Amino acid sequence: MKKYLIYLAVILIAGGIFYKKIYIPKHTFETIKVTKGNIEVSVNGIGNVGAKHIYKVGSTYGGKITEFNLTEGDKVTKGQIIAIVDSVDLKDKLQELKNTILKLQNDIKSLEIQKESAIIEAKYQEEVYKKNEKLFKKHAISELEYKKYLTSKNTAYLQIQNLQAKIDSLKNQIKITQASIKGIEERLKRYIIVSPIDGIVTKTLVSNYQTLNPNQALIEVVNPNDVWIKTYIDTRISGDVKVGNNAIVKLRSSNTKYQAKVVAINPNNNPITYEREIDVKLNNLLIPFYINEQAKVKISVKELKNIVKIPLKAISFYKQKDGVWILKGNKAYFKPIKIIAHADKFVATKDLDENSVIIIPNPSKKSLSDGMKIYHD
Repeated sequence: MKKYLIYLAVILIAGGIFYKKIYIPKHTFETIKVTKGNIEVSVNGIGNVGAKHIYKVGSTYGGKITEFNLTEGDKVTKGQIIAIVDSVDLKDKLQELKNTILKLQNDIKSLEIQKESAIIEAKYQEEVYKKNEKLFKKHAISELEYKKYLTSKNTAYLQIQNLQAKIDSLKNQIKITQASIKGIEERLKRYIIVSPIDGIVTKTLVSNYQTLNPNQALIEVVNPNDVWIKTYIDTRISGDVKVGNNAIVKLRSSNTKYQAKVVAINPNNNPITYEREIDVKLNNLLIPFYINEQAKVKISVKELKNIVKIPLKAISFYKQKDGVWILKGNKAYFKPIKIIAHADKFVATKDLDENSVIIIPNPSKKSLSDGMKIYHD
């Protein structure tokens, strides 16, 4: 009998300990009272750093690079020399043409001197002719002698015309040569590669002394003002996003949160991922930046005012429905709800009365069920 009483006492003590230390804690849950407030509705997406324009700077002509010292991340200014490509014999040809012009100019000077002498000779022959013309009219000289003076005069003037024709021909050759020089100088300019914008080199595609093909790109340059985040949002939640919406961007390489705005929405959906591309531009320049770096983007789409707010941790999925556990008396009852908006830590609904008491599920405690008796904080 004494042993029986001892066993009974042990069982009662163990039962009491189990009830107080295990049963009650397992059935004790945190509860909160439903309140109303404002909730900012946002959509989240994953994106990559991109740019509106990526300038590929290349060479029109092929050849060996004789000067190229840029690396990725370098800043460049508009008009800055990027590289120089060997023009082979163009410079020699250019000098040859310039020498040709000097020779032609010297030849013209020589002909001009001859022309001046020819003009003097023609004036002299003109005077001789006029004197002998008077003598011929007076029959003082023969017709043969008269024609001889006439021929000498005409020959002198023909010599002037001939010299002028040569001068004009040489001047025309100079114009043609100058046009050739201008053409070569323009070509030589294209062997000097310059940056079309102020920007940052995001990629180098060649190295010094490498041989280029015609129209081959040397570098890629991006203007920091053109940098944006190409964000991919599930089509089902992208409908409320509008150009001008505020956004917050967090790069993978930094914990800093950047303020941004939606600047473009691609009207085409990806047929495989069912996502829409939405471009978000940072309010301030992102320097340094890394093309294709991953980023998290949160876009604010609207604000719901005076709406029932429920913490995300209170939402349960029970019997294939979203809902919350409501406390009635000391018992739990599941109430399905329609979630009309998501925020960072809250959801919004119209299916709950203000001041309703919600039970917060806890995976370390007993699973809730309809009608289950609970204790609450």
